[in-house]
Amino acid sequence: MTTISAGTVPGNGSGILDREHTIAKAGFNRWLVPPAALCIHLCIGMAYGFSVFWLPLSRAVGLTAPKACPDISLAQELFTTTCDWKVASMGWMFTLFFVVLGVSAALWGGWLESAGPRKAGVVAALCWGGGLIIGAFGIYVHQLWIMWLGAGVIGGIGLGLGYISPVSTLIKWFPDRRGMATGMAIMGFGGGAMIGAPLANILINYFKTPTDVGVWKTFAVLGVIYFIFMMIGAFAYRVVPDGWTPPSESKTMISQHNVHLDNAHKTPQFWLIWWVLTLNVSAGIGVIGMASPMLQEIFAGKLIGMPNLNFGALSPEQRTMIAGIAAGFAGVLSLFNIGGRFFWASLSDYIGRKNTYYTFFILGIVLYALEPTFAAMGSKLLFVLGFGIILSMYGGSFSTVPAYLADMFGTQFVGAIHGRLLTAWSTAGIIGPVVVNYLREFQLAAGVPRDHLYNSTMYILCAMLIAGLICNYLVKPVDPKWHMSADEVAKLQAAGVNKTTGVQSGSFGIGKGGLDARTALFWLFVGIPLAWGVWKTLQSAAKIF
Repeated sequence: MTTISAGTVPGNGSGILDREHTIAKAGFNRWLVPPAALCIHLCIGMAYGFSVFWLPLSRAVGLTAPKACPDISLAQELFTTTCDWKVASMGWMFTLFFVVLGVSAALWGGWLESAGPRKAGVVAALCWGGGLIIGAFGIYVHQLWIMWLGAGVIGGIGLGLGYISPVSTLIKWFPDRRGMATGMAIMGFGGGAMIGAPLANILINYFKTPTDVGVWKTFAVLGVIYFIFMMIGAFAYRVVPDGWTPPSESKTMISQHNVHLDNAHKTPQFWLIWWVLTLNVSAGIGVIGMASPMLQEIFAGKLIGMPNLNFGALSPEQRTMIAGIAAGFAGVLSLFNIGGRFFWASLSDYIGRKNTYYTFFILGIVLYALEPTFAAMGSKLLFVLGFGIILSMYGGSFSTVPAYLADMFGTQFVGAIHGRLLTAWSTAGIIGPVVVNYLREFQLAAGVPRDHLYNSTMYILCAMLIAGLICNYLVKPVDPKWHMSADEVAKLQAAGVNKTTGVQSGSFGIGKGGLDARTALFWLFVGIPLAWGVWKTLQSAAKIF
């Protein structure tokens, strides 16, 4: 098997997908790059919204009610055509998504740096769109393993490549606003489910018949739609000419040097930031996973104007009512998640990445510690607002970390280094839910009342954030021994000479850009679906109050 190193360009040709074909020319507006990234991130962000498929798929065979086979094992479920799949078994798709995302980003991040964002974006579109279509076939023939392979594994590769494809490019286009640039793109990953989940519901209701729950056709249609949108984004990518130097302010924690991909993971800074991301995200993922049951069990009858009813005293009809209200809570958290990705990353351009993470940890510790008090007060507003701010910082940690890495290790390999760091996400995806879910089960078995189930959990999450705070404190500038020499950088950048003009550095006729007509139309193209998703989420969230 041939491996492609980060510093080599595969092939000698200059095909339409090659990096050389995507170098921006004079007059290009750099503000066209963020909506290109959003085209991809808004599509792959539907990974967060897949739970919308589980209930209809759980009765794909039985149609009106699940055809359950109580004694069936997970291995047998993978191949059965006569029994309906359990929701818990389908839920493994989330684990597949985020583990494969982290692994694929780590494996192919180096290739992406040399191949360029367009080629990576096209491969991501083929994997994500194609994976959904393969998943549709798996649903059609009722083979869970095919759905896992298509949407989970192949789609997960698309998630990994699509997620990191714009990072290095955006940081190089916006060296003066690194946090804001990556925040705009990664905001889309949080917003993808807001568009995809209600759209999937509309399609399921359109396609369902007395003999079909409508999910396989929905998968196929979404696969085609996402493929088209992601291809538009991939072909709209442009990379900076080597040596492009817009005005940029120098800051103390921003390195003017580059660290090679092969050496980044040998530095303590890489592993400290890895733990910073792991601990912050573990706490946030734990909240996302338990958001709906947590609101239902803590507030119970208070959600429907019956404050004296605890969760155990609710009738089945009342539980159905509060489950619908809890779905609005998940919607509120998704809005804070999206807004936080842009807000915190943009703020980090002014206060610095390290201070931004200090804020995440200190404010997070205070809010987690106060949540049991808010619950005891019976204040839905303070409870929801507290978790909203916590989830904004969860999203902000994802969007700020690429700029943090660029500050530490330079921009030459930041996309590939970011890809390797995303293994922290895979790890957090296991730690967070395991800690929260198993502690809840332990508390239930011990007879703890449902409205007090999560108090101990909040304090454990505080302890995780304290550990993250210490790791962030220990981050210092990288030892100069790891810096690449000017000759090494020159070789990677082909001496940094623009092939057309022979100029080593400068603007190449490309300035800071602005909102011209073409750019405004591209922003509308991605903004209208996002605005529709926000509106649908707000409608759902209004039910809480």
